[in-house]
Amino acid sequence: MPDFSLENEHAGRVCGIDEAGRGPWAGPVTAACVIFDQDTLSPSLAESLNDSKKLSAKKREALIDQIKAESIWAVGQASVEEIDELNILQATFLAMRRAVAGLAIAPDYALIDGNKLPPDLGVPGHPVVKGDGLSCSIAAASIIAKVTRDHEMAKLAQDYPQYGWEKNAGYGVKLHQQGLATHGVTPHHRKSFKPIKVILGIE
Repeated sequence: MPDFSLENEHAGRVCGIDEAGRGPWAGPVTAACVIFDQDTLSPSLAESLNDSKKLSAKKREALIDQIKAESIWAVGQASVEEIDELNILQATFLAMRRAVAGLAIAPDYALIDGNKLPPDLGVPGHPVVKGDGLSCSIAAASIIAKVTRDHEMAKLAQDYPQYGWEKNAGYGVKLHQQGLATHGVTPHHRKSFKPIKVILGIE
């Protein structure tokens, strides 16, 4: 389970950063940034944090309001248009920079889930492979990013119900593939992704 060992290696305010939505065929990529004050953090929340992928949707929903209430946090996104223009990796970095810039108080150091340090982040930091299972701050950021993006995809699904985004969050599962085969590509699909390019006849 994640703890604060990595945070405690650094002085000052340490933020955790994670993203959701690099793999889907549709929708934005979302990043979140979280700073905890360990002196005021409730033990029950600290013990409940984990990689968002290891928590049920119900558990994530139960945790997000508590995380927001007990932290300094911000969310950043990169749009489908930015993903297609920049590529998904650079768009993810852009979302992370926006999340850091959105914090009410600037961090002194950043722990970023993954194996790459986003350029021009505005704060020193280092990547942590599988950090959402190691760092409480990154785990909290993973939950906020995932729930925020899931809500947005569910909202988009109201206008485009044929693709099942409220269930698959834009990933290329069978229902989504069937929707594409029958109804074609929407403005929310990532046209730089190979499966969408094939449908459009670009590749």
